[in-house]
Amino acid sequence: MLPEGRLSYGIQLPVQSRSTLYAEPWEAAAGPADLVETARAADRHGFAYIACCEHIGIPRRLAAAMGTVWYDPVATLAHLAAVTTRVRLLSHIALVGLRHPLLSAKQYATLDHLSGGRLVLGVGAGHVREEFDALGVDFTRRGALLDEAVDALKAALGPREFPSYRGEEVAFEGLGQSPRPVQRPRPPLWVGGSSPAAVRRAALRGDGWLPQGGRRDQLPALLAELRRLREEAGIRTPAETGAVTEPLYVGEPAWDVGRRTLAGAPERLAESLRAYRAMGVDQIQVRFRSRSRTELTDQLAAFADGVAPHLDG
Repeated sequence: MLPEGRLSYGIQLPVQSRSTLYAEPWEAAAGPADLVETARAADRHGFAYIACCEHIGIPRRLAAAMGTVWYDPVATLAHLAAVTTRVRLLSHIALVGLRHPLLSAKQYATLDHLSGGRLVLGVGAGHVREEFDALGVDFTRRGALLDEAVDALKAALGPREFPSYRGEEVAFEGLGQSPRPVQRPRPPLWVGGSSPAAVRRAALRGDGWLPQGGRRDQLPALLAELRRLREEAGIRTPAETGAVTEPLYVGEPAWDVGRRTLAGAPERLAESLRAYRAMGVDQIQVRFRSRSRTELTDQLAAFADGVAPHLDG
């Protein structure tokens, strides 16, 4: 789990996904070296995690908005694990319902093992029908498939070398999988999504919750619902709750960063971001406006040095 008693902060990496909703122009010509330097900067400046998202393929109808650049999270995070030492490695999110849970367990257990126990497995249902159609998976059952995948993954990534699980459609027993994850009893599993079904899944099956977008003023009700469902189910351990902030820029920008961007002095940003902690959020995912990799890594440093010390009041 992430550090207790303080508002942690992580980053969705640039370059690895290039949706027009958030990708900066400089990322179009960027590549592995830029990913590595960004990950190293996050590691150096105390970010809790770096995150990589998953899409198998993007149909033409969505390509203009989503782009077709989506790096594989296991390969990408494994590459970055080798050039970092501390920062956690988050799949935000992995489409584990698209494949057999034993395949996902093998990949992510190996990633946790190779990274020295730094995996956070974030999962979600997905929203692109064509991905499911191409792989022969029923899109209309993606929620049920994810529920079973989560249950099976919790068994497969647990402390037993020969895990067993029997569900409605997935069953395995007596198949040894090694290397095992370093983390015990298993790596944390966070559920992504802000729909009622996703919040319920996070409450009843997850160790944490990763909301997908949405406004700040919607968070308190969603957090209250998650806690209510968890309490009613008799789950006593709290879920690690997150939030995705508005775009940020530390300092007074000399260029147009957009009206939706929270920009200004570090103390001003910290005051605004502390509202997430007041709601009961444990970690925030931040994304910075930038015109180059250098400006981005400078922003990471400015946030860590100027904003982070004030996040707890």
